[in-house]
Amino acid sequence: MPREITAFSNPLVKRVRSLRDKKHRRDEGLFLAEGLRILTEAREAGHLPAYLFFAKGHDTHPLAQELIAATEAAGGEVIQTDNDILSKLSGKDNPGAVVGVYAELSTDLARIDRTTAPLWLVAERLRDPGNLGTILRTADAVGAGGLILIDECVDPFSVEAVRASMGALFTIPIARAPWTEFHSWLRAGPGQLVGLALEGAVDYRAPEFAAPVFLLTGNEAQGLPADYAAACDVRVKIPMLGKADSLNAAVATAVMAYTVLDRIRPLD
Repeated sequence: MPREITAFSNPLVKRVRSLRDKKHRRDEGLFLAEGLRILTEAREAGHLPAYLFFAKGHDTHPLAQELIAATEAAGGEVIQTDNDILSKLSGKDNPGAVVGVYAELSTDLARIDRTTAPLWLVAERLRDPGNLGTILRTADAVGAGGLILIDECVDPFSVEAVRASMGALFTIPIARAPWTEFHSWLRAGPGQLVGLALEGAVDYRAPEFAAPVFLLTGNEAQGLPADYAAACDVRVKIPMLGKADSLNAAVATAVMAYTVLDRIRPLD
């Protein structure tokens, strides 16, 4: 049976609320996810929370009941609370009906089997959690093998990035590595590195691509560093026909991802 917590001073509430801070997430190896849809996506992908908070009266929804039963069966703890505490945990004035606490899902580069998918997304120094979440959704939509985050990117397990991913965080493997480690790993096996760039780039519709393709998107404001772009096998650019000088990083990634899929030679 769920236990009930209604006090802001409760030690578990304080501990879970602290997970909104990057340092505490890293120290504990835990992160927050909020909302019935996202937590249901997580359950369907085989991920259940260590702690599941739900607002009193919201446990009558069939999906909430399934989440509660599955969490308890897996040994997680279910806590009944109120909207005020859920708001404190999620940081939203109008929180969803449920908040879950999950173990981080990072994958080491060494554990990636690049032959399992024709396309992989790579992002370098992303700063916006909304862009990161959207790129995860794109990765899921195009059937990418995973997302590799290069250098100092925004934390994929921040509340904002998890929310923006709409559950894709639980379906797409994420690896994090510095550029030198990623580049050495990439060149140790098959893989075509395709970078979104301006200098020395061709129209995005011109090349043919050979799987597995690693599609590299740079920082929102600065793009790819010159040496990273020079290391790419192919550099592509998307023409701008209006007055704007560039596309949003997540939008550009989505356009290129579908273009690659349309023009890729399959894996042997």
